[in-house]
Amino acid sequence: MRKKRVLQAAFGLENAVVEGVDVDEVAVALIVSVRPTAKARHWCGRCGRRSPGYDRGGGRRRWRALDLGTCRVFLEGDAHRVACRDHGPTVAAVPWARHGAGHTRDFDDQAAWLAVHVSKSAVGALLRVAWRTVGAIVARVGADIDAKVDRLDGLVRIGIDEISYKRGYRYLTVVVDHDSGRLVWAAPGRDTATLNGFFDALGTERAARITHVTADMAGWIATVVSRRAPNARRCADPFHVVAWAGDALDVERRRAWNEASGRRRIDMTKRTQNRGAFGDARKIRKARYALWKNPDNLTVNQRHQLEWVAMSIPPLDGHLI
Repeated sequence: MRKKRVLQAAFGLENAVVEGVDVDEVAVALIVSVRPTAKARHWCGRCGRRSPGYDRGGGRRRWRALDLGTCRVFLEGDAHRVACRDHGPTVAAVPWARHGAGHTRDFDDQAAWLAVHVSKSAVGALLRVAWRTVGAIVARVGADIDAKVDRLDGLVRIGIDEISYKRGYRYLTVVVDHDSGRLVWAAPGRDTATLNGFFDALGTERAARITHVTADMAGWIATVVSRRAPNARRCADPFHVVAWAGDALDVERRRAWNEASGRRRIDMTKRTQNRGAFGDARKIRKARYALWKNPDNLTVNQRHQLEWVAMSIPPLDGHLI
């Protein structure tokens, strides 16, 4: 009896009874026979409503559990069916796995957690499952969470942006909650129809509570936000502000380099007058990273480069202020 309780705790089996343990020499795996407790039986696997029994279904089936060291583990139990009044004959729910899954809840949860931090290929190699299986597990766990948690509840300050994937040929529109710092919504595409899908899910009442929206200068975002979130103040997010400032700084640096190197066609008299003001083109080119870096991260040499820029190129120094 003590051994069964140890196994029950080791595999996270709640509302389940361990009937026995065997070794499958063909599959090189540990097989743990389990059954639900009396109170966990006869529940519809789709809606969770208690229902009368229907038949024995397809007999016994197996669910992949977390490995025990280097040994694979499977839970084996009966797959009875119940007569649900809404869904008809349906496989009864089991406490250790989600409906229709071939893996236990603990296995699914661990695979989904790993998929957030490493690639699908790494997760598949570690857990010894197929790459596509990892994607199916992530979708299953995500749907389970979405059914229990409203990610869009309490949104006040949000950020909207698009990200590219598949070598930049495809895009996702993403929405983040600035108060929690979490991603709350994402969908393929980057157009008004895609963003309208977010506000459709949010609803008119909750959209009216949004006070601030950060985004880039994309017109399709501004159009939708002004119409669907009329009370929100549109702001430029810090990332794009810094990016725009960096681009402007680089444009000015290239202009100074062109004039110093004589690449721009200007009057010879003006070029002679500006030669001392704009300095050596090579120094301007080497000052590129000094202009980009934060003051606290500058090396001694880069600080000297900025001092030279301030004395030799007043227009470029003005962009640093």
